[in-house]
Amino acid sequence: MNGAFLDYYRCPESFATFGLSGELSDSNGFFRFGPDTICYGRTCAGNSAKSVTDALSDVSDQVIENGTTLRLPFSPSEVVSNLRYERYVSSSNGSGKHLTGAPVIRKAYYKVRPMLSLSVRKHFQRICLSDWEQIAFPHWPVDLSVELMFEKLLALLLKFHGVDQIPFIWFWPDGFSSCAIMTHDVEALPGWQFCSTLMDLDEAHGIKGSFQLVPEGQYPVSADFLNSIRDRGFEINVHDLNHDGLLFTDRDLFLQRAERINLYGREFGALGFRSAVLYRNPDWLEALDFSYDMSVPNVGHLEGQRGGCCSVMPFFVGNILELPLTTIQDYSLFHILRQHSIDLWVRQITLILDRHGLASFIFHPDYLRESRAQETYKTLLAYLAGLRSEGKVWMALPREVNQWWRQRSQMRLVRRGNAWEIEGTGKERARIAYAKLEGNRVVYHLEARCVTAADGSGLAGKQSNWPHPVNCQ
Repeated sequence: MNGAFLDYYRCPESFATFGLSGELSDSNGFFRFGPDTICYGRTCAGNSAKSVTDALSDVSDQVIENGTTLRLPFSPSEVVSNLRYERYVSSSNGSGKHLTGAPVIRKAYYKVRPMLSLSVRKHFQRICLSDWEQIAFPHWPVDLSVELMFEKLLALLLKFHGVDQIPFIWFWPDGFSSCAIMTHDVEALPGWQFCSTLMDLDEAHGIKGSFQLVPEGQYPVSADFLNSIRDRGFEINVHDLNHDGLLFTDRDLFLQRAERINLYGREFGALGFRSAVLYRNPDWLEALDFSYDMSVPNVGHLEGQRGGCCSVMPFFVGNILELPLTTIQDYSLFHILRQHSIDLWVRQITLILDRHGLASFIFHPDYLRESRAQETYKTLLAYLAGLRSEGKVWMALPREVNQWWRQRSQMRLVRRGNAWEIEGTGKERARIAYAKLEGNRVVYHLEARCVTAADGSGLAGKQSNWPHPVNCQ
């Protein structure tokens, strides 16, 4: 009931006093929790809709204050799990369909794909994705359903307990307001040949990223090639097995391939995994021996598999941490929407940073060889570098985000006299934040630190441009 909320905020359990207002219905459906938050799950009133395009009931008026418990007409943990695991897709206006339809069609497509010119592939994909603007849910270009629901729950708790603020462990280390990661999926030989140049482009803006390599693909993955990436401070992950788009079509096939993928993961020293074309099934990930996965989009309107996790924050799928893709891929922007501007990325980044989330990117060396694409990419790199210099984002490697999020998941807030303290490994980089109400909006204030930094500035950690308490604790 309360687990997902507590995992998200890492606040003291005493504040999360939720309970159910009745017995949950037998079937899942769509409903609203306030005017701007769509949920999918069971409700105590049983007033959910089969399709997201139906008239949706707002259950926010069914919250009941009962003694020391705030009783909800649904389970937040169940709803969040349904969104993150994309369990709503079969009911969501066809949003769960695959680009290439049935497995037989998909197998045939990926068999001939290497022989198709880029122009032919682009034409085929534009036809298959032509309905993307008609998809009602998740919300384009960034879906914040999980974050909006948690913030509404937090607002209810602030009012219910009659407190000015609720403390929690801030989302990112060193007081960073948000986070961004750059990733590069290497699909074929031309991309493999461009990797060194792509690293030059990244390094020119002081940005490091991860390269996802196909172990049994169209290019050699030698020890020298792996070292050429590692020696420059970039990260290496495994990208599917052979990029044929069939990894998740059959459970037995997946398990057979998972054994080989795990072997390559150990050989590469890789902590992370991403499937080809972002095909996925979160319930199968337990067979992979990786620390984190990067195969789930926030909004999958322009992906081969529709859907989306409806969140801009990392989350655990069993023991694997999911780092969702929260922005449009380079291929989709350049070749499906036929745009060579960073305007859409800036719009997505703005929405993500407003919720202090993770802005994650996929750029393919295969598609950045064109001069126009390179110029657009360099413009985005400069924009991200500017956000970093302003202290608005933590530009990190995926493995660094994985390490931090795992440490944070084990931290807890404890009361010491009149102050809160953080306990747990990595606490020296953690910060305490306070959630407050300003009108009906939840705002976060980061606690200032009165620790002398090594540079003599009097402040330890990165200072962001959003509100802080006046007094140090």
